[in-house]
Amino acid sequence: MGAGGRMTEKEREKQEQLGRANGGAAYQRSPTDKPPFTLGQIKKAIPPHCFQRSIIKSFSYVVHDLVIVAALLYAALVWIPTLPTVLQLGAWPLYWIVQGCVMTGVWVIAHECGHHAFSDYSLLDDTVGLVLHSWLLVPYFSWKYSHRRHHSNTGSLERDEVFVPKQKEALAWYTPYIYNNPIGRLVHIVVQLTLGWPLYLALNASGRPYPRFACHFDPYGPIYNDRERAQIFISDVGVLAVSLALLKLVSSFGFWWVVRVYGVPLLIVNAWLVLITYLQHTHPALPHYDSTEWDWLRGALATMDRDYGILNRVFHNITDTHVAHHLFSTMPHYHAMEATKAIKPILGEYYQFDPTPVAKATWREAKECIYVEPEDRKGVFWYSNKF
Repeated sequence: MGAGGRMTEKEREKQEQLGRANGGAAYQRSPTDKPPFTLGQIKKAIPPHCFQRSIIKSFSYVVHDLVIVAALLYAALVWIPTLPTVLQLGAWPLYWIVQGCVMTGVWVIAHECGHHAFSDYSLLDDTVGLVLHSWLLVPYFSWKYSHRRHHSNTGSLERDEVFVPKQKEALAWYTPYIYNNPIGRLVHIVVQLTLGWPLYLALNASGRPYPRFACHFDPYGPIYNDRERAQIFISDVGVLAVSLALLKLVSSFGFWWVVRVYGVPLLIVNAWLVLITYLQHTHPALPHYDSTEWDWLRGALATMDRDYGILNRVFHNITDTHVAHHLFSTMPHYHAMEATKAIKPILGEYYQFDPTPVAKATWREAKECIYVEPEDRKGVFWYSNKF
């Protein structure tokens, strides 16, 4: 066990009450005591070159992904229409899935730009991020600032920005009827994966409560301060420009052509984005804290690395290096695996990884992680599903 591996006796006793994962092996709750290490000690364990950003290397990933996107688009426009109708029925879904996954990788690179992890130059990062995210109908600066606040307040019940769990008394009366039956749970998952991202951007769904209406497209909304408002306008212009280009394509080639070529892959991007974020921050082993207990380091450690198989590489390892990303968000993704291996001995039991297959984990978390409540320690909240 590394320097960070500590649990209280009460926490150990709770392990038998937790759910089961992966062949019956009990998953272990994260410790909630203040860690016996500092952020500086974690950083010293990481090779210094892991913090170096290379313009050439970062752009190589952009080019790599966009070349694949272009090749798949060429196949969709030139090759698939020549196939017999029966084969097209299989070719189009294959195109949608693969293109959606590759475009998710592009989304991740734009996300890196928002963290200033792409290069040493903020203007370059913002330019690349604005172009890539706008192409995916994401308001780049709007999301950059709200996401930055998520990183600043991870695990806080009062101040975290996304997938903020509710306490039992705040749930709607119909909640047990949705989550406690398989059909309702499945409908909830489908709605979350298909509509969750646009609803979050437009209506702040699943986000932290604000005193008035909050929207990522509103420069004067409560999410942003006066210094950020001009850039929110720029984000809106970027999304509007791409939307107008899509309307032009609709007028030239038809609505369903745009849906087949661009719309369905984008839906898959949005679904992956919601699912990845949900599974990174939703797990029975992860605590949440109120203001009496929360601090930045414990909040940053209340995240879960997951295994998506071959998609780990397609998604530039945002899936299986998320703990390191929350600790050092300006570190480029191509060093995150090495950094993760370096920090594991320091973090010990504070490092959380769950290799449960994604579909199984999604179903389990939707079933077990309905609300949070304190148990033995005031100010520390755990997921529950008891009604």
